[in-house]
Amino acid sequence: MKSATFKLGILLLLFGAIFFFGCQPSTVNKTEKTERFPNIDPDYTNVTVPYNIAPLNFAIKEPGKSFSLSVLSDEGSELFNLKSSDGMVQFPEKKWRKILDKNRGHKLDIQISCLTGDESIIKNIFQSFSLMVSEDPIDPYLVYRIIHPGYYSWSNIKIEQRSLSSFRTESVIENQMIDKNCVNCHSFNKNNPDEFLIHIRGTKGGTYFSDENKILKTNLKTENMPGGATYPTWHPGGRFVAFSSNQVRQSFYAHREKSIEVYDLISSLILYDRQNNEITNITTQDTINPLQTFPSWSADGKYLYFCRAVQDQTNSGRDINDIRNIQYDLVRKPFQEETKLFGETEMVFNASAQNKSVSFPRISPNGRFLIFTLQDYGTFPIWHEEADLFIIDLQSGKVTELEVNSNKTESYHAWSSNGRWLVFSSKRMDGRSARPFFAHIDENGKAGKPFVLPQKKPTHYQTMLESFNIPELIGGKIKFSSRNFATAVNQEAIQGKMTGETSTIKIIKTENKNISEDKGIHE
Repeated sequence: MKSATFKLGILLLLFGAIFFFGCQPSTVNKTEKTERFPNIDPDYTNVTVPYNIAPLNFAIKEPGKSFSLSVLSDEGSELFNLKSSDGMVQFPEKKWRKILDKNRGHKLDIQISCLTGDESIIKNIFQSFSLMVSEDPIDPYLVYRIIHPGYYSWSNIKIEQRSLSSFRTESVIENQMIDKNCVNCHSFNKNNPDEFLIHIRGTKGGTYFSDENKILKTNLKTENMPGGATYPTWHPGGRFVAFSSNQVRQSFYAHREKSIEVYDLISSLILYDRQNNEITNITTQDTINPLQTFPSWSADGKYLYFCRAVQDQTNSGRDINDIRNIQYDLVRKPFQEETKLFGETEMVFNASAQNKSVSFPRISPNGRFLIFTLQDYGTFPIWHEEADLFIIDLQSGKVTELEVNSNKTESYHAWSSNGRWLVFSSKRMDGRSARPFFAHIDENGKAGKPFVLPQKKPTHYQTMLESFNIPELIGGKIKFSSRNFATAVNQEAIQGKMTGETSTIKIIKTENKNISEDKGIHE
């Protein structure tokens, strides 16, 4: 009996050995080095990032059974190691913050390898890529509007604030709580979360200002204005806000390449004096009223920059083919704060002479640089694939293309409070939905490689259809919530008073069947 048991044990060991060794690779494991970066999505290779940014999670888009990632210091020591069976890379937030904080002003190398093969296991080591950790912090919050890309619905719009050091997101206002009115045109004074305005259109329409611990509802539309007060810009002193007043139309194309064009029939500039609740037209001496839009104050408040298209015809009779001939130049007017008077218009960049058109001028906090969007024609670049960002050195007057552009639309943009970061809206990921990208801007106005807003789930942008509209950087958290706005919309609006010279612009009624009145401009 004892002998039989011994023989059975020997047989079991023999079969176990055959099974174990038979399942091993037929050849020895080997290592191969691949002389290229790994394909990752989003693309975070060789970017400059602020030390207070959330983890740059991504998906490794390479074939493999398992993946390994190492974070190395610029001296070559390993700081962190991560393994993934499916290629999803999600950094622990506390570890990520600690590594970035300790490596301010230094470079981190990211080394990725993967195991592949069936008959033999091959370890592929990809060329490492770097993250340059800047000593320049970015503002702690990003505010943007979430909206479906298109022109067809106001049904679900909200403005959110997102912590840039984490993935925490909160709603500031949701139109589901205010009878589905259109919410747009949020604007901050010098990135200040306590000094801002939000515009609402519809039955609860008005311009809503933060006012200490409450929200103040105003009506800045008067009968002498072609449209409501829109595209706001805060004078740095906080007393004045300049707006454009636009009569906007949408035209629809019959071909697939481009479905819609948004443009102004009429647009003029107004100044709102918050202290006295007074609205003043920013007048011009031109014989034919030019189109004037997208105002933007200089950092010292002594100049108002804006986009101007000189018209060679009256406003009426414009059809869809005429839109291609509307091109805006970048101009400015000097401003005296004590008297509220503006001087003569000065040319800053003659885009129309180059058969181009300017939108969205934004001046850096130190007053040296101005970034604008340049497209072939018109005033609304979000539907223009050719739209790119350009920068002007206001000291030298030199205009150069910013090193952040893609072959898709780049449009709205805003500076950080320290002038070292730019956030801009881009459709480069899918050509359809706008995403917020960030780029470091050095003291000479040179931009680093841009990177998209990090998300906790690496595949977030593949499943999200909505656009991030009007991204703005702010220095802290907005203290108001959707419930505060739901209460504020029921206030009686304070009517702004028109003073000084009134507008003589005649309001145009659309008769052309190919164009329609604006029902909500969506990106």
